[in-house]
Amino acid sequence: MTKAARVRALDGRQRPRPLATLPPGAWHGVQGLLTDIDDTLTRDGAIEPAAIAALHALRAAGLPVVAITGRPLGWCRELTAGWPVAAVVAENGAVALLRDGATGTVHTEYLQDAPTRARNAARLAVVAARILAEVPGAAQARDSAGRETDIAIDHAEFVPLDEARIAQVVAIMRAEGLVASVSSIHVNGWIGSHDKASGADWMLQRLYGQSLDSDAARWVYVGDSANDEALFARLPHTVGVANLMRFAATLRHWPAWLAAAERGRGFAEVAAAVLAQRHAAAA
Repeated sequence: MTKAARVRALDGRQRPRPLATLPPGAWHGVQGLLTDIDDTLTRDGAIEPAAIAALHALRAAGLPVVAITGRPLGWCRELTAGWPVAAVVAENGAVALLRDGATGTVHTEYLQDAPTRARNAARLAVVAARILAEVPGAAQARDSAGRETDIAIDHAEFVPLDEARIAQVVAIMRAEGLVASVSSIHVNGWIGSHDKASGADWMLQRLYGQSLDSDAARWVYVGDSANDEALFARLPHTVGVANLMRFAATLRHWPAWLAAAERGRGFAEVAAAVLAQRHAAAA
C-alpha cells in the first residue's frame, strides 16, 4: 500500500480499541518502538518509574526505542541522558541526539544547515513577539532557552490558556507562515516541512536503513496528543496512552489502540504487549 493510500485508509479509522484486546500475532514482526515523551513517558516533566523500567526491558530484549518530541534540544540532552534509547528526535523533527551503541557517546545532528537555522531563528523571534503582544496571557514555554529551531507557547504546563487563545496562537503562527502544532503542554511553531513523522523517518533511515513507507509494520508508535497525529496517520501499529482522550474532540487521526493507563504506566502497557507477542512468536 502506498503512503497516500495508507493515510486515506487510516483517516477513516474508528476510535481506538482497548490495548487489552490486541489479538495474538497482531504485532508479529515488530522490531522496535517510536514514542512521544511528554505525558507519554513522563508526568510533570519527569519520567515515570514504570516507563524507565519498560525502556530497560525493551533494550534487554533487543527492541530499540526512538523518542520523538516537541521539547527542545537542550531539555532533551539533560532529561534523557541516562535513558536506554537509540536516539531522541527533538523540536518536532528538526534535530536529533544519537547514541553510539559501542561507546555510549551522544552526538547531535540537525535537519537544516546553520545559515538556514539562523535565518529562521530571526523570523521566529518576530512571530513570538507578535503572539505575546496580541494574545492575552500568552507566555513562551519555560524551556525556550534550549530551543534552536522553533518557538513554543505554553498552554498547560505552567501558564494555562483556554481553547480560544490556543486557537488564536495557532492562527497567528499559520498566518506568519509557520507550521503550528498543539502538544499536551505547548503550541509549537517552526519553519520547514518537517514534523514528527518526518523525524521518525529520518531516524529509521539513519539508524536502520528503513523508512516509514516500506517498514511501517516493524514499529509501534505511542503518543498522547494532537501533535502525534502525523504518526498515528502513517503507521498501522499505534497506541495512545489513556490521557490522549483529553483531545478526543479535536483529533482527526486516531491511533489503532488505547492503553488503559495514562502516561508512563500506559507506555509500560504497550511495552509489555510488544514483549509478550515477541515471546509468543519465539515459543
